[in-house]
Amino acid sequence: MSLDEIKKLREETGLGIIECKRAFDEAGYDKTRAKAILKKLGAESAAKKSDRETKNGIIEAYSHHGKIGVLVELLCETDFVAKNQEFKNLAHDLALQIASMAPKNEKELLSQPFIKDGSINIEQLLNALIAKTGENIKVRNFIRYEI
Repeated sequence: MSLDEIKKLREETGLGIIECKRAFDEAGYDKTRAKAILKKLGAESAAKKSDRETKNGIIEAYSHHGKIGVLVELLCETDFVAKNQEFKNLAHDLALQIASMAPKNEKELLSQPFIKDGSINIEQLLNALIAKTGENIKVRNFIRYEI
């Protein structure tokens, strides 16, 4: 295992170098297994933070050719994370997801495969950012209009 491999895994997952090295070690230096370990770590991290209060966040608006409109409310714990570009990108990606996949509720949204990367679902996408920021993040509400 080289430092370059650890850096690549860090870039792909957004998690810290120490977590990536531990995952590589635990996986016997198998990158696929290391990614699975990191996904599990993200889910565990999200579960630990799920009771923490989310008072900040953003509302993302998206219109697809004036025929489909989406508003999504994405919450986090601090204004610092709400202003973070990765958080804003997540809100936009969620709006795109909702526009294209038309989930009926949050539970259905979270279980859908991510339209930009079918190897993960929306819940795993959220969990990865929770693990990276150290804050609870959740979709509080969304609405989709279509003409």
